[in-house]
Amino acid sequence: MGHTQRKAWRDYAVEALMIAASLIVLLPILIMIFGSFKTNVEVLDFSLKLPKSWQFDNYKKVFDEGDLMRAFLNGILITGVSAIINIVTTSAASFVLVRRESRLSNFLYLFFFMGLIAPMSTITTIRVVQWFGFYGSITSVIFIYASLNTAFSVFLYNGFIKSIPKVLDEVAFLEGAGMFSVFFRIIVPLIVPVNATVAIMVFMSVWNDVTIPLYFLTDSSDWTMPLSVYNFYGKFSRDWNLIFADLVMTSLPVFILYLFAQKYIVSGLTAGAVKG
Repeated sequence: MGHTQRKAWRDYAVEALMIAASLIVLLPILIMIFGSFKTNVEVLDFSLKLPKSWQFDNYKKVFDEGDLMRAFLNGILITGVSAIINIVTTSAASFVLVRRESRLSNFLYLFFFMGLIAPMSTITTIRVVQWFGFYGSITSVIFIYASLNTAFSVFLYNGFIKSIPKVLDEVAFLEGAGMFSVFFRIIVPLIVPVNATVAIMVFMSVWNDVTIPLYFLTDSSDWTMPLSVYNFYGKFSRDWNLIFADLVMTSLPVFILYLFAQKYIVSGLTAGAVKG
């Protein structure tokens, strides 16, 4: 057996292993999906068996009694505004940090980078939000999410903006353009791939989070969809078919977004890898 054949067999073995691993990951997802269409008695076996009778009314009951429309709108508001604030602030900050090469800018970049490894202090954050006077409101959650994703966003924008030639800035300055004009007219159109990546990453991280709304939203009418699962479980802890239906509906927006936007995630993450 030659080297080419051995390499081919090794690739086949790795692919088979990856497929087997992916199937193992899919098992609990399939159990959840099939269980969401079963009766409250049939679902207790937690198996991959298809439902004897598909109970589509489970989703209607969950949607009505779980008040998912309000939770969905709350989630869209929080994730959308958080993503916009994060994109605007971190892209502008990265532009300044990259273009102004100084010890201060290098220090500030390292300061932002520390956010990737430094954990959030919940008690301290609660005290700060209370001091500002908007504890328990959706506004507090939006600002917290926007700041929590700052470090990763600055890291992405910093790598991409470095690949943009400074000649473009210099030409614009010679034409009389100011800093804001250069940023919005030259840099912003070029960082669209990273904007898409940051928006998607922020959306997925914010949408799936439970802890921040649980700690900072005192009114259950402001809760998002993942947190509504927590509330729904308290009411229907014995009806796993309804809980599974709630989980499916909560996970569906993120799944659809990732399915159609995964190419933008990959392109944005690799956009600044090669310096042009």
